[in-house]
Amino acid sequence: MRLKTSLLKEPKHILSKICVGWTTADELYSCSEDHQILKWNLLTSETSLVVKLPEDIYPVDLHWFPKTVGGKKQTQAEIFVLTSTDGKFHLVSKMGRIEKSVEAHKGAVLAGRWNYDGTALITAGEDGQIKIWSKSGMLRSTLASQGSPVYSVAWGPDSDRILYTSGRQLVIKPLQPSAKVIQWKAHDGIVLKVDWNSVNDLILSGGEDCKYKVWDSFGRLLYSSSSHDYPITSLSWAPDGEVFAMGSFNTLRLCDKTGWSYALEKPNTGSLFTLAWSQHWEWKNFVITLTKRRTMQVRNVMNDAVDVLEFRDRVIKASLAFGHLVVATSLQCYVYKNWNTPLIFDLKEGTVSLILQAEKHFLLVDGAGLYTFSYEGRLISSPKFPGMRADILNSQVVSLSNDTIAIRDKSDEKVILLFDVLTGKALGEGKPIDSQVVEIALDQCGPSTERKIALVDKNRDLYLTSVRHLGREPKICKIGSMVHSMAWNDAANILCGIQDNQLTVWYYPSAVFTDKELLPKTLYIKDGSDFSRAPHILNYVGTKVMLRQGDGSLVCSSVPPYPALLHTYSTSARWEDALRLCRFAKDKSLWACLAGMAVANRELTTAEMAYAAIGELPRVQYINFIKEQPSKESSLAHMLLFSGQVQEAETTLLQAGLIYQAIQVNIDLFNWERALELAVKHKTHVDTVLAYREKFLQKCGRKETNKRFLQYAEGVEVDWEKIQAKIEMELSKEREKAANASVRSSVAFRR
Repeated sequence: MRLKTSLLKEPKHILSKICVGWTTADELYSCSEDHQILKWNLLTSETSLVVKLPEDIYPVDLHWFPKTVGGKKQTQAEIFVLTSTDGKFHLVSKMGRIEKSVEAHKGAVLAGRWNYDGTALITAGEDGQIKIWSKSGMLRSTLASQGSPVYSVAWGPDSDRILYTSGRQLVIKPLQPSAKVIQWKAHDGIVLKVDWNSVNDLILSGGEDCKYKVWDSFGRLLYSSSSHDYPITSLSWAPDGEVFAMGSFNTLRLCDKTGWSYALEKPNTGSLFTLAWSQHWEWKNFVITLTKRRTMQVRNVMNDAVDVLEFRDRVIKASLAFGHLVVATSLQCYVYKNWNTPLIFDLKEGTVSLILQAEKHFLLVDGAGLYTFSYEGRLISSPKFPGMRADILNSQVVSLSNDTIAIRDKSDEKVILLFDVLTGKALGEGKPIDSQVVEIALDQCGPSTERKIALVDKNRDLYLTSVRHLGREPKICKIGSMVHSMAWNDAANILCGIQDNQLTVWYYPSAVFTDKELLPKTLYIKDGSDFSRAPHILNYVGTKVMLRQGDGSLVCSSVPPYPALLHTYSTSARWEDALRLCRFAKDKSLWACLAGMAVANRELTTAEMAYAAIGELPRVQYINFIKEQPSKESSLAHMLLFSGQVQEAETTLLQAGLIYQAIQVNIDLFNWERALELAVKHKTHVDTVLAYREKFLQKCGRKETNKRFLQYAEGVEVDWEKIQAKIEMELSKEREKAANASVRSSVAFRR
């Protein structure tokens, strides 16, 4: 990725430009000390004078009113705030008319910023004061007052905190009076510029010590640049939070959010005082290159064939996955399956900030909302939820599969909102998690009833849960810790992640639902010595995992192809082929995967052979015990027990009328009180429960102390011969019932 810079032969502003701001992806406004406000059109390269300001107004900062809030267009979006050296700020219309001028500070107003929903304006002055104003320009409060000028200010992601400079220090001040203020020394010189991104919650700062730094919202340093030749005079995040730009004297640098530099330009412009972004795009596949603003080159690395794609407007964002290239320009969306005939449709907003793809459709996110389209260009759905802010959504908190959209709720980061792709309707009321979620990912394969979602919480623990529970309580299982990045495979439900600086691949993560002890045996771990500091997974396609290292370099790591093949055999119930593959590969992790898959599909013979191959003899014996059960209901219940689903197993037996089996299951699990409760409720086998309880206590060398057992022991005689006879009769009844059911089904089949 590189910056493409354009300089006009003759400057349009007579004096130095002070501030700039985008209205759309192709239109820019600029102000200068020559009192002119100019409008720049990137499509036509035309520049026009909007208005010439009064001679006493020398502009310092410019910020446009936010266009959309919660998917709704703002009625006041056609105005911007302009601060000036005379201590005033001015509300100016798009046509250049000054709607209102307000006396705000003594000395210059150095910064003015609208909050994200446009309900408040903050100004910072040379007099050291920070003030909050209503959108009509009425003073609400003076938030801070200090002895030194406040050079820069920024709103927090939720508009509930303010970041500002104080000499060499940075200060985060919450709007609530009683909340704690965070303050720390950020630079060795005066801090000149700050920016706070609403998507990734990271802070940028630059100062007279000639360094720029990246911080988290707690004031912890994440990156510090080497010292430049001149002070850092401007910084600006791209709206999607993936990259930022840094400006200094004759210097413009494009950097990744982790701090390393993509590109360095040396325009002969003097100091860059203000930077403003149009929407940013980023390629994730090396075969496609944006050669010009409206031209892309597609290179086939297999045969070196080159195709050139031309667009009417400037390219904003693009995504390449599942055999389709989706390109969003400032006015249209192009969908390519082959490079000759794209499908084209118009966009409502020219500010696409995110494109996500699944096999059957793709998701566009812009300032107004979320839209799901088919690859034929048909709008499928547009999910909406209370408090939706599409401008802060990124690929870590939104995920798409063929049937489900998952979104991490910004208002409560412990809740995952799930939507049906075809209807856009919510699936339930949201999935609550015990800890704050920082990253989510839906698996891409299999039916919707088996859809899984992987979650990483703020402690960097990795969890797996089902999307649809069919009325059951959600089961959330932890499958990893210290996970800093993750991605699902595009063709099989295999998950990879950076775990404690090593690449870990979960060949069959769903094993955690069938046999927890099997999960560690299904892992493939690659030593982190091949990677530098803080690698990040970009994608996992086929057998290749693409990683971006901490220094910005790309590394491709290969994963064995056999697990994906095993998933294919399991999905199509080709168990003989699966066994053949495991015997050929001679890999214990594959046998462990096969064991988990076979148990999940109740394929007992295959499961028995797979468990035997990894030396799990107790499980082999239990599978043989399941095979010997007298009825299908008993076999199913013991399969559920095998997977740790005790309540479901008991319910299955009770619904089938197998009261003794349900009681015996609880006896085997030492759930004595539940066993007695069932026996008393159904008025059968009370003596059986008491007998087994007595035998258990004798082995432990203890006496009965439970009042309920003491009460029933007084009135019930325990005779082991009668109990054994009763158990045998129950089992024979069950066999007879199962045989009759089998005969009836075969007769019905013949008819």
